[in-house]
Amino acid sequence: MAASLGPGAFSPLAPGQGPGWAKLAAAVEAQVPPAEIETIYVFQPIKRQGREWGTAVITRKSVGPEGRLRVYTAKYMLVVRGKERGQSKIEVEEVALSPAEVLAKVMEATVDRGGDTEPPVELGPAVWYEGR
Repeated sequence: MAASLGPGAFSPLAPGQGPGWAKLAAAVEAQVPPAEIETIYVFQPIKRQGREWGTAVITRKSVGPEGRLRVYTAKYMLVVRGKERGQSKIEVEEVALSPAEVLAKVMEATVDRGGDTEPPVELGPAVWYEGR
């Protein structure tokens, strides 16, 4: 039996969901067709001083026979409180070409190197682009 939430409480959003992620997904779509996205790795967003920062690593299927993935980093900063609420800054950049196995190991190792307490969550493109 699930615990009920008290008055005024809300259930947490699923990984990669929310206003900042939606803006980021739109920016990614401008550079990478959703049908070509292999995997989206989302890191736990950081919320501090009325702002939220989120980072994702997106892999894109490669056309070459070598089976490497094109790798993009995508970041957002969203103002969540105050007069500037809703304003954001988005960056999407292609950063690498990598075999899928290597990238999976790098994503697992981010906890050890980056100081994150949790590894990124691996999602499929349907999380951002369902029905496309």
